[in-house]
Amino acid sequence: MLKNKTILITGATSGVGQIIANKLAEKGHHVIATGRNKKSLNELATRNIVTIPSDLSSPLGVHHLIKQLPQLDIAIFSAGIGTFEYVTEMEDEDLLEMLHVNVQAPMLLTKYIAQRMKEQNHGQLIFIGSQAGKIATPKASIYAATKHAMIGYTNALRLELAPYHIHVTCIHPGPIDTPFIDHADKTASYKQAMKHVLLQPEKVANATIRTIGKTTREVNLPKYMWISSKLYAIAPSIVEKVGKRFFYKK
Repeated sequence: MLKNKTILITGATSGVGQIIANKLAEKGHHVIATGRNKKSLNELATRNIVTIPSDLSSPLGVHHLIKQLPQLDIAIFSAGIGTFEYVTEMEDEDLLEMLHVNVQAPMLLTKYIAQRMKEQNHGQLIFIGSQAGKIATPKASIYAATKHAMIGYTNALRLELAPYHIHVTCIHPGPIDTPFIDHADKTASYKQAMKHVLLQPEKVANATIRTIGKTTREVNLPKYMWISSKLYAIAPSIVEKVGKRFFYKK
């Protein structure tokens, strides 16, 4: 991986994004970290990381961030939120926030970042997706929809930007043992059901970093998820039947 790249990381105040920011700064890159948690941003700032407080839940917050960004070599979109609840019982605010942060924000950011990357004729966009975008589970209909939307978006984006030597990479992890799960599922039933397959955030961070400077299309974590997602596309009813015991219930 080449040194001295200017790299933006959204969602850098916790979990995978925070680990990626620290590791890239240690490697000597010029890291720009964004997020809503000011305490975490202050901690990142002590590690020679440029921090920009940002709320990506609104277009105003996205445009405010864009105005403060320099020319970028790489953008890593790690910001994301989730609420695991039956769609008929979900609060409107939770539904809309997932759409705003998980879909609207990265699409708007990409529009302006890619414009600048086209001018310099190089760049890389890395999106932290989710296996939820490939395999449906109960109580994750909205979250899965946001991740599925980003799969379709990045597949087209990859074709649009290829002539400008801008690479598009997607990381699709299974459930990760981070505060994200605790926030998404207040009942803790999902974490309990998936405790034997939870990924460590460091593993996801390292896999993401390894794609920098490469033309990798996507990474599935753990690796067997590639097989299960392909099988789901071919025979969804079989996967749903076999995987039913992993789906937490109310």
